[in-house]
Amino acid sequence: MSGLDDNLKSLSGYLKRFEQSGILNRIAGQDHKGSAGVFQSISPVDKSVICDVAQGTADDIDAAAQAAKEAFAQWRDLPAVERRKLMIKIAEGIEARADEIALCECWDTGQAYKFMSKAALRGAENFRYFADQVVQARDGKHLKSPTLMNITTRVPIGPVGVITPWNTPFMLSTWKIAPALASGCTVVHKPAEASPLTARLLVEIAEEAGLPAGVLNTVNGFGEEAGKALCEHPLIKAIAFVGESRTGSLIAKQGADTLKRNHFELGGKNPVIVFDDADLDRALDAVIFMIYSINGERCTSSSRLLVHEAIRDTFEAQLVERVNNIKVGHPLDPKTEVGPLVSKEHFDKVTSYFQIASDEGATIAAGGEAIGDTGYFVKPTLFTGANNGMRIAQEEIFGPVLTSIPFTTEEEALQLANDVPYGLTGYVWTNDLTRAIRFTDQLEAGMIWVNSENVRHLPTPFGGVKASGIGRDGGDWSFEFYMEQKHIGFATGQHKITRLGVQ
Repeated sequence: MSGLDDNLKSLSGYLKRFEQSGILNRIAGQDHKGSAGVFQSISPVDKSVICDVAQGTADDIDAAAQAAKEAFAQWRDLPAVERRKLMIKIAEGIEARADEIALCECWDTGQAYKFMSKAALRGAENFRYFADQVVQARDGKHLKSPTLMNITTRVPIGPVGVITPWNTPFMLSTWKIAPALASGCTVVHKPAEASPLTARLLVEIAEEAGLPAGVLNTVNGFGEEAGKALCEHPLIKAIAFVGESRTGSLIAKQGADTLKRNHFELGGKNPVIVFDDADLDRALDAVIFMIYSINGERCTSSSRLLVHEAIRDTFEAQLVERVNNIKVGHPLDPKTEVGPLVSKEHFDKVTSYFQIASDEGATIAAGGEAIGDTGYFVKPTLFTGANNGMRIAQEEIFGPVLTSIPFTTEEEALQLANDVPYGLTGYVWTNDLTRAIRFTDQLEAGMIWVNSENVRHLPTPFGGVKASGIGRDGGDWSFEFYMEQKHIGFATGQHKITRLGVQ
């Protein structure tokens, strides 16, 4: 693994092209300036300007949507085996530039190299997985009736919009774009304005692999302008969005007039429930990993610890010791475990909860303060002495901040776990199998892990309930979103047809 100095040297080489030409929109295989000029991408590491970024508007979105429409028929009708070959080439291109992707992502988002070094490879895995599903994506069923041979098939829905977040942008972009392309859809991608670098790398890799012009288009810009235009555009048949629940609600409203199909992966305030019969050493490792890795900036983070009263003091004491030892530092240092938060806006939001916790009567048992003034660094934080009615237990902080809440009975733990607006994930630690079955059956979450951290398996459904989202990613669930079901009935004989108008 490269050290900090080696990574900084490599990054400097990768950034030169961005510093010189900025990031342009990519529409129909051509570079385009933004209709509203440029905005700047700022590194959260030292608050320096990375480069100028084309600021797209409704005009740019319209051009991209038109390009996606014009490319759709060719891409839809390309034999599935040919689409598969292209997607495999894209995966190979991602793997070849994995170091560039990882380092640019670290500098753009503040995420630690320890985790981002694997993010590009996960992106390649997404393309390889959905490439392997391409051939059977249209396969349907034979549903025989007394008079008909009924068959079903699926066809791509058309041009789609993909709006991705800033926390792990490359991996999440591939998570959405790979199944869309595998389905035969064309794409207009609007990356998060806070982390635009790797979206540019992805469209370059795709076109270098041979993806036809207009199949994947990238328009940078802000949600209230470019994002809104994408959600309202009549040529765009569906929107796949990852981000805040509040924004998901806005997108649903914006797409209502065009009856847009939506897939939302939204926020979470996910519980990790630790019973007194759990393997406490493994539970401790998982609790820490699932809130402090990725800077706590992920929707599946276990930001509420529900811990049995009998083990509370010991477990929290071990937490404090471990949390205080987490290495905060430069994201390109391979030893760093937590880097800076993505932007000043997000830094201000996360740090505001330190005062909120004190005002509400919770104890700041670890962290609770910013580090230095060169970047947006905060200490990993643990709140104890909390209850589920506090804002720190109800609101998505989306940072390296854990709120610990005690419980005494299984029924109380379930009530606390479900008593939030969200329902994305849940984590249950117990060695009582019957309890695990009872508890997971009643836990309001789209995804639950028992005696495990979040281990993503691509064929399984990914998504939440309540304010955490609508729809599922993964496996055949992705194709259900990007494709339309079609039924065709073939008469198998001369069945009786009711005759009207005959005397």
